[in-house]
Amino acid sequence: MMTTLNQFMAPLMPHLMLAPILLPMLTAALMLMLREEQQRLKIGLNIGSTLLGLLVSIALLCWANGQGAARTMDVYLAGNWPAPYGIVLVLDRLSALMLVLSSSVGFASVLFAIARWHRAGVHFHPLFQLQLMGLCGAFLTADLFNLFVFFEIMLAASYGLLLHGSGRARVQSGLHFIAINLAASSLFLIGASMLYGLTGTLNMADLARSIGAIKEADRNLLHAASGILALAFLIKAAVWPLNFWLVPAYSAASAPVGALFAIMTKVGIYAILRLWTLLFGVEAGASAQFGSLWLVIGGMLTMVFGALGMLGSQRLSYLAGYGAILSSGSLLSAIGFGQAPLTAGLLYYLPSSTLAISALFLLADLMDRWRNDGATASPFEEDAPFLNAELVPTRGLNLDEDEEVLTGRVIPAAVAFLGLAFMACTLVIAGLPPLSGFVGKFAMLSALLNPLGLGASGGQQPGSANWALLILLIGTGLLALIALTRIGILHFWAASDRAAPKLRWLEGLPVAALLATCVGLTVQAGPVMDYMQATARVLHTPAMYVQAVMSAQPVLRMDLVGRTGAINPADVKDAR
Repeated sequence: MMTTLNQFMAPLMPHLMLAPILLPMLTAALMLMLREEQQRLKIGLNIGSTLLGLLVSIALLCWANGQGAARTMDVYLAGNWPAPYGIVLVLDRLSALMLVLSSSVGFASVLFAIARWHRAGVHFHPLFQLQLMGLCGAFLTADLFNLFVFFEIMLAASYGLLLHGSGRARVQSGLHFIAINLAASSLFLIGASMLYGLTGTLNMADLARSIGAIKEADRNLLHAASGILALAFLIKAAVWPLNFWLVPAYSAASAPVGALFAIMTKVGIYAILRLWTLLFGVEAGASAQFGSLWLVIGGMLTMVFGALGMLGSQRLSYLAGYGAILSSGSLLSAIGFGQAPLTAGLLYYLPSSTLAISALFLLADLMDRWRNDGATASPFEEDAPFLNAELVPTRGLNLDEDEEVLTGRVIPAAVAFLGLAFMACTLVIAGLPPLSGFVGKFAMLSALLNPLGLGASGGQQPGSANWALLILLIGTGLLALIALTRIGILHFWAASDRAAPKLRWLEGLPVAALLATCVGLTVQAGPVMDYMQATARVLHTPAMYVQAVMSAQPVLRMDLVGRTGAINPADVKDAR
């Protein structure tokens, strides 16, 4: 079936790569021309575009996974200019994975939003689509400047989404969020400008090819430029101590926006993983593995901060925010080791933790409204409930030791749903069996105990950094379990006198879908791990990426002197 799908898609592939970017851009443009009163049409466009984007992302992932070892990525020359002179998009297993993850979280978020939150302010739907455009563009681009452009599109949309619904808390947190991200964007520009001054290029593959040839006199300047650029990505990845803005901002946002924002920290993780393995791999000469120690230490400190933050939180939305920080810290630490087996484990853990944290943001809204209102989780009376507790008043009978009748009430379906969903989030975030969070952490622990992946007899002995990360993975998981269990007891066991909630299908379905995906990752752990291992091998072989991008040929076109043929890079250089 995979082969048939790939054969069908082969003629469409060069253009299908553009769909994750063009589809939300055109949808947002169309919705901006509609009046705000045309909410039903905007809802239909938003859902249809997001669903179509998800299907396209899945098709691209199937294509990337079905190409075999001979061809692991596709390159699209957007302006029909060869690299490094034109805009280049690259689809490989990593970018396809991130496309599917962002589309999945986006689709769940928009379903949840149309139940109530999209009416809290104006322009929610076009901002949502622009957010998806920025995310997808960041994952597909192969150029630093275009990465900056897509970052700015994503951040501009996120400013509006964060303030959606107004309120003092959102405005205050939004101002902090805007200020810190503007600072990060400035650092991004400074770092990229310095790299361009040193290498004369911003194409990622060309940068990787140029770094090995940097003069020794310029190597310190190269490291300084890379450090400034990395600082911008680390801010977006919520590394400690630069993550003070995340929890207040994410918790102040509406629930669907918070769920979508769970993927934004992973954009910083993606950029670091992509650029660090590409620019500072084994072929970077004296700069190989530059900054690895800082990634490991920064990630570990972030893990401790996130776990302690979860332990000290009393609000569910704060727990979700600190859970996102804990996840980012775990991923950053693992990246810093620069080992393919460990990278495969972190790639498996990345979607699992992101999906669970997104689901927890949505659950936080439902559970907080249940706790505050008691009677209903929706202020809109005309909306049909998802699970009406009043429809299950069934009573059962049993006898005590004195044979006196004891009357009990069946757990309302809505409470049971919330409880099971919260339990699943807890298992994934804490890394406990049997769900996918445990599989990802187990893969990372195995790689830490066997650094070279050669088995107990031939592998390298784990060092102190390996043991430190191993202890932190287990210890922070335990702290996360304690924090989530305590909140669960507060909301469920101590809620016997509270009226059961009424949840609507559009609120329950996205949560169930996100957690069902975690279950699917667990059931298909073998094929998924094979995919992640193949992805990790390519990431740690940067020559494959460089070769694919730099050897991509433009289609037949008129060259600089009016003849028909391929573009000659020498002519382009002379023309410049």
